[in-house]
Amino acid sequence: MKLKIKPTNEERFLQDDEIIVSKTDTQGRLTYANETLIAVSGFHEDELLGQQHNIVRHPDMPRGVFKLLWDTLQAGEEFNGYVKNLRKDGAFYWVFANITPSYDSSGKLIGYYSVRRKPRKEALSIIKPLYEKMLAAEKEIGSKGAIATSIALLNDLLNEKGVSYDEFTCTL
Repeated sequence: MKLKIKPTNEERFLQDDEIIVSKTDTQGRLTYANETLIAVSGFHEDELLGQQHNIVRHPDMPRGVFKLLWDTLQAGEEFNGYVKNLRKDGAFYWVFANITPSYDSSGKLIGYYSVRRKPRKEALSIIKPLYEKMLAAEKEIGSKGAIATSIALLNDLLNEKGVSYDEFTCTL
């Protein structure tokens, strides 16, 4: 079920004490969504479970960020980053996400666990223009080279600052 949601300019803000938690299988399909995710996203639980987590992906998010996210997770590492999500009603909300691979008792990857919280305003003042620049570059180059172009812009910034993506996002 991929809904055609028309994004609006209405922003929903997380409260300081709201924590969004979700779990997915190895293919990114939601297997758990806490009450906060259900409330904040505007979806019902039965509309979320079994669906790709990208059901809440906002079209303003650069594809390069998700490539970095999946590369990080597939390397068995945790990912920290800022994400603009889409609500069922078209509004949006920003989160600071921590996503980790989940393993069973024998060490087999069984999915991913994500905890998201309210992002700092100061961090978003840096992230928003960066993501806008990455997205514009992706659109300009076209789909074939979009991700590589977007990641190159991000890597240029990280190299300029002398930090990794994780260090960058966790210190904003």
